[in-house]
Amino acid sequence: MSPDSRPGDQSPAPPATPAPPAPDVRVDAVGLLCPLPITRTARAMRECRPGGVLELLADDRVVLIDLPHWCRSWRHDYLGHVEAGSVLRLFVRKRGSAA
Repeated sequence: MSPDSRPGDQSPAPPATPAPPAPDVRVDAVGLLCPLPITRTARAMRECRPGGVLELLADDRVVLIDLPHWCRSWRHDYLGHVEAGSVLRLFVRKRGSAA
């Protein structure tokens, strides 16, 4: 117990990490190096409905730079990433409205 704390004092819990969105399409690019994760993502996005979510699995950390830039250039929404060991799970929402 620190000198400033009192019995019963508890520090607030850290904010909960939001759960990743449920993907409509998943691309497994584990083991592939740049530019293949992006080219596979671009190909898979054609199958994704407007407003749908694509999940990219990759272990090449360059994708953390490349994918947000690719999303901006194609006006898709980069939703962020989650690290699961050495694998990155990245999420993109396809441009357009979900109908």
